[in-house]
Amino acid sequence: MNKTNLQIYPNVMIGDNAEVALYTVIGEPPKGKKPGELATIIGDNAVIRSHTVIYAGNRIGDNFQTGHGVLIREENEIGNNVSIGSHSVVEHHVKIGNGVRIHSQAFIPEFSVLEDGCWIGPNVVLTNAVYPLSPDAKINLKGPIIEYGAKIGANATLLPGVIIGKGALVGAGAVVTKDVPEGAVVAGNPARVINHTANLGAYSFSER
Repeated sequence: MNKTNLQIYPNVMIGDNAEVALYTVIGEPPKGKKPGELATIIGDNAVIRSHTVIYAGNRIGDNFQTGHGVLIREENEIGNNVSIGSHSVVEHHVKIGNGVRIHSQAFIPEFSVLEDGCWIGPNVVLTNAVYPLSPDAKINLKGPIIEYGAKIGANATLLPGVIIGKGALVGAGAVVTKDVPEGAVVAGNPARVINHTANLGAYSFSER
């Protein structure tokens, strides 16, 4: 790993066979924390592309990949075989399971949960502010939960706290205002159930 033109803070542990590109920052301390106060762990075979910033306190599994210019805030739990596309933002205290794919320019806010095998299309926006700008806005944050194997189409928007059921499919550009049942296909604004994934011949979804 070539460490020229990198900023790697103390208490950062990166596994074997990592590729970390130029102009990358790993272990950036969040506000109120000192450099090295929070351990940052990244597993084997990571590919971290240029201008990625990973804050301190992240625990990331093996075979992690980022595109260019990815921002990952502090204290997230990220599993194995996760890929985060260029210019996407993952805020703090997010849980991301194994085999998750987040495409370019997605926004994943605080307290979101992305279970194993889910797929987030480009320009998808998850939201978590139930009462934006209210005095208690920060204590009422509630990120969406995307259950195992669910897929979110490009440019979709998910409102705070919605649950996308296992294996569900959210159509491109949908605005999801309420929970989506397991295996449902939803589309529109507001999103409504229009089909079931069992009826889609080309749709592949394997149970755990």
